[in-house]
Amino acid sequence: MSKIEPGNGKPFLYDFQMEAVKKAFVGSVFNGQVGSGKSRTGLFFYFQRQGGWIDENGYTPMENPKDLYIITTAMKRDKHEWEGELIPFEMYPKPGLSRYNHKIVIDSWNNVQKYIDVNNAFFIFDEQRVVGSGAWVKSFLKIVKSNEWVMLSATAGDTWMDYVPLFIANGFYKNRTEFIREHVKYDPYCRNFPKIAGYYNTGRLIRLRDRILIDMDFKRHTIQHHEDVFCNYDIAKYKDVIRNRWDPFKDEPIQQASGLCYTLRRIVNSDESRQVKLLELLEDHPKAIIFYNFDYEREMLLNLGYDPGTEIAEWSGHAHQPIPTGDKWVYLVQYTAGCEGWCCITTDTIIFYSQNYSYKVLTQASGRIDRLNTKFVDLHYYHLKTRSGIDLAISKAIKEKKIFNETKWSGWK
Repeated sequence: MSKIEPGNGKPFLYDFQMEAVKKAFVGSVFNGQVGSGKSRTGLFFYFQRQGGWIDENGYTPMENPKDLYIITTAMKRDKHEWEGELIPFEMYPKPGLSRYNHKIVIDSWNNVQKYIDVNNAFFIFDEQRVVGSGAWVKSFLKIVKSNEWVMLSATAGDTWMDYVPLFIANGFYKNRTEFIREHVKYDPYCRNFPKIAGYYNTGRLIRLRDRILIDMDFKRHTIQHHEDVFCNYDIAKYKDVIRNRWDPFKDEPIQQASGLCYTLRRIVNSDESRQVKLLELLEDHPKAIIFYNFDYEREMLLNLGYDPGTEIAEWSGHAHQPIPTGDKWVYLVQYTAGCEGWCCITTDTIIFYSQNYSYKVLTQASGRIDRLNTKFVDLHYYHLKTRSGIDLAISKAIKEKKIFNETKWSGWK
C-alpha cells in the first residue's frame, strides 16, 4: 500500500482524541459521547502501542504488532464499519489486503466466549456489555487476564454495580464478593429479594471510576432539538384495562405487571392519531429514521400511507437492510436491534414512534445522526407520546436518567 500522506484518507485525530490517547492505558475506557470518534481513537491507541504513528510527517508502520480482536455489536460487525476505520492504518482483516501479517478478528459480543483462550493479543471492546455477572462478564474477565485491552463506551455505567467487572479487570478488587463486602449496603427489610440501599466508601469508588474513564470532551457543532408531539388515545379503553385487568387484544386476564404495561402501551401506541402525526412530520422531513419497540408497531409502520415515491427500509430482528439513498425515505429501526453501532449523516431527523424504558437506549439512538462528520447543524428529534399515565411515567423516568419500573409503577402485588 502507498504511504499515507497528510490529509490523504483523513487518518489524523482531533485534538481532544489525541489528548485521550495520551492519557489512556491498558484497561482504560474511552468515555466519549455518541459520535465522538471512539473507534478511531481506540485504534490509534493500539497502533501507537505497537510502534506505529501517523502525523504531519506521514506514516510510521508498526513493528511486530500483536493480533487485534475487536468485540463489537452485531450490527456494526455486519455493516463492516470497523473495516472502514482500519483502512487509514493500512490494516484489514483479510490476508493480502493488509500491510501486516498479524491476525485481525472482528466479532460480536454474542461470540465473545470463543476468545477466552486467546493470549498475548490486544482487544478493543466496543460498547459496555460487561454488566452483572453473566456469561459475557465471565468471558471478559478471562480474556483480560492474558491480553491487553481497552473499552469504548458512551455510557460506562449507571450504578456502581455496573463498574464491578471493570474494577475487577483492573485489579482493584479480587472478585464481586469482595466489592460487595466493602461497599454494598443492603436494605434489611428485603430479605427474600436483596435490594441495594446504598454504598459505603463512595469516595474511593469515585476515584477508581475517574481513574479508568478517559473522557473525550469536545464541543459539538450540532444542536439537538427535542420536541414532544402529543397524540390522542382511547381513554375509556385505557381505564377499562386499569380497572378490570383484562387484555382486550388477547381476550384474557392480565397476569402480571409487564402484561398490564404492554397492553396499556399498545392502546396508546396504536391510536390512529399517532399515525397521522407521523405522516404530518414526514411532510416537513421527507428523510427520517423512525425508532419503535414492538412488532405490532412495525406492522403499522410498514403499511402506512406514505407519500408516493417514499422508499421504506428497516433494521430489526426481521430484516437488515441498508439506509435508503433517495429523496424520500423512512428507515424503521427497532430499539433493541439498532439503537447503537451505526450512523447516518444523510438526514437530520429522528422520530421516536414510541418511548423506550431506558435513558441509555434513548441516548444511543439519538446519537445515530449526531456525528462529527455530519453536514447538518440543527438536528430534529420528535417524541410521539400521549398524556396517559404510563407515557408520562416513562417520560419522567427518562428525564431522571432512570429505567422505567413496570412493577413499581403499576403497584402490582
